[in-house]
Amino acid sequence: MAVVSFGLLSFVLCLFIIITSQASAQRCDNSKGNYTINSTYHNNLNTLLSSFSSHAEINYGFYNLSLGQEEPDKVYAIGLCRGDQNLTECLKCLDDSRVALTKECPNQKEAIDWRAECMLRYSNRSIFGLIETQPMVRIVYLKNVTGSVDEFNDVLESLMRNLSSTAASGDSRRKYARASKPAPSFQTVYAFTQCTPDLSSEVCLKCLEEAIAEIPNCCSGKAGGNVLKPSCRIRFDPYSFDGPLVRIDPDNPTSQGKSNTSRTNGTIIAIVVPVASVVLVLTLFCIYLRVKKPRNFFEFKREDNYEDEITLSESLHFNFDTIRVATNEFTDSNKLGQGGFGAVYRGRLSNGQEIAVKRLSRDSGQGEIEFKNEVLLVAKLQHRNLVRLLGFCLEGRERLLVYEFVPNKSLDCFIFDQTLKAQLDWERRYKIIRGIARGLLYLHEDSRLRIIHRDLKASNILLDQEMNPKIADFGMARLVLVDQTEGNTNRIVGTYGYMAPEYAMHGQFSVKSDVFSFGVLLLEIISGQKNRGILRGENVEDLLSFSWRNWKEGTAINIVDTSLNNNSRNEMMRCIHIGLLCVQENLADRPTMAAIIEMLNTYSLSLPIPAEPAFYTNNRTVSLPDMQSREYNSRETGSSKLILVQESENEASITELHPR
Repeated sequence: MAVVSFGLLSFVLCLFIIITSQASAQRCDNSKGNYTINSTYHNNLNTLLSSFSSHAEINYGFYNLSLGQEEPDKVYAIGLCRGDQNLTECLKCLDDSRVALTKECPNQKEAIDWRAECMLRYSNRSIFGLIETQPMVRIVYLKNVTGSVDEFNDVLESLMRNLSSTAASGDSRRKYARASKPAPSFQTVYAFTQCTPDLSSEVCLKCLEEAIAEIPNCCSGKAGGNVLKPSCRIRFDPYSFDGPLVRIDPDNPTSQGKSNTSRTNGTIIAIVVPVASVVLVLTLFCIYLRVKKPRNFFEFKREDNYEDEITLSESLHFNFDTIRVATNEFTDSNKLGQGGFGAVYRGRLSNGQEIAVKRLSRDSGQGEIEFKNEVLLVAKLQHRNLVRLLGFCLEGRERLLVYEFVPNKSLDCFIFDQTLKAQLDWERRYKIIRGIARGLLYLHEDSRLRIIHRDLKASNILLDQEMNPKIADFGMARLVLVDQTEGNTNRIVGTYGYMAPEYAMHGQFSVKSDVFSFGVLLLEIISGQKNRGILRGENVEDLLSFSWRNWKEGTAINIVDTSLNNNSRNEMMRCIHIGLLCVQENLADRPTMAAIIEMLNTYSLSLPIPAEPAFYTNNRTVSLPDMQSREYNSRETGSSKLILVQESENEASITELHPR
């Protein structure tokens, strides 16, 4: 009986390795449409899937190709091999997937095939650079771990988190990481994580984290498992399953990894001997399982109740020729401006709708990342104070973003122009301030995704026909978890002068770094001066220092733009006070956008005393022992008055803020 049990266990182990190496899981999507045999789409699909081997320049196992002129006959395909597969193994696996999909999905326009060594998917819509987490397949190895499950799970989680960070930091050719780690009871966990390399680092990490979160649902306490998604995958296993990592050599497209022979010898010896000793019992056992319980070792599960958070709708995709015609071949006469990653053009669609097209520079290494980031974020944002994304175009080297056309250009064109600023009286400026605040509050708290803009400035605020503000340019934005309030980055992006000190110096960004930028922008709107400097005789003083000094000396009226009248002086003083609260050096002292909205809307609410702003350059200090908390009451234009409220003994404002 002991011999039989040992033989059965050996068979289970052997069966797991064989199935994992050879079996596949397909998903055929009927909802995306079907094609007929010998149709244009069918011919394009066959040609494209058979062409992978002809791309000799690709030696890193990632193929993202398309074929066809126009939808619905254009085919997009992605082929991705595991990082330890050499070119020969990779192409064989992809070809096996092609054959399997031809058989299992004979006429679906969208399908996917997962294998242990590769993944192949195709569609009649653009699938490049987009995170897609459904459909999902979970493969479970039903052998339980030995020893403490909690300790094993701790080891597994730590390993997976580290691998996810490593994989996400990869380049546009490979986002793959693997490692092993000792586990309790003399076990070893082998694992890998992988994303399609067309994803940005942040989006890749998000996809992998969601995959890791599935482990407790399917594989808790199990010795092995897989979570497969279109954009990423993870795997852990009690046995080594991969070979030498294939070196990417751009000068030698056919470079290969070392032979995988050595990795199989030990496994073959360990498995064949015990299996051979009980071959008859195992054969009968295999027949029994095949007939009675064919899915007892693995569970293939598709999650039907999922919420597709970021997948872009097919209707958002624009044909490049459509945009080219709309912009009159991107003529200079239609050019609205030039940004850090490309130009913006005005265009008109065939139905008469006016659009603004952001065309990323082809030679911009960062442009591709910013393009994907902006598409993924803005497509899900709907707010009156955010510029609306109408669609995008991703064809060849062309990356275009199509926005609603906002006729009055950007805020900086008005407030920093000595002639045009006269069009912005205080009522309009106050309307713009509140609109920007509402847009930021939506990004930080009310949208389905928590977003930190990171590049809020006057040139990124567009004005519509009624001079309503619309926050634009999300190329620098960062997506964070809904319950996450801050993050870190090694890549500082944005505009100096608007950057919070903790972000500019240490790469720490948060909703409070956006609040800092809002405070700078608020002071610019009030003063009509750029933050980089205000001329004082022969000296130049930055806007924050100028505002702080005048506020402390009781001459805050000097901050106000001279083109404004004093009818709403009380409201102007209150906004200066709010601006100084926003630019305090300690981020914990800065209000949230919810609190700022309350300050702007509730005029009876007293405001805390601001601390010295960050980057304050004036060494002269003003002693104000009797400094009092200021409350700016009412919006009356004639008899508005400044009410002084006695400060409490602990230097805090008597009226506390209660953000909604």
